[in-house]
Amino acid sequence: MAERGEEIASMPIVYILYSESRNRFYTGSSRTDNPSERLKRHDGGYVTSTKSGRPWLLINVEFFKSYTEARKRELYLKTGVGRKGIKECFGSHKSRRGTQEAEGGRLLIS
Repeated sequence: MAERGEEIASMPIVYILYSESRNRFYTGSSRTDNPSERLKRHDGGYVTSTKSGRPWLLINVEFFKSYTEARKRELYLKTGVGRKGIKECFGSHKSRRGTQEAEGGRLLIS
């Protein structure tokens, strides 16, 4: 357990959400390695850009050593090439849903 004033190391993440109601993907990043908390914020309506797509499914999480690396990956995934790759990889997300739920919503794709 961390002493007072000590920070607990966590791994920055990039995550991909999917909205069945809007048939859209959302890519985001976080400094902490808790995608479940990020999903709660998106589903709770606290994130303006995802408010209209609720509920969201967590379909992918990638872990990084630094937040800078995570942000670079997030920005790449938001480009035309990145979005195309997401659609190719997760366009049939329903077939992956069983894996996602079995692993508690944590998929790691390297």
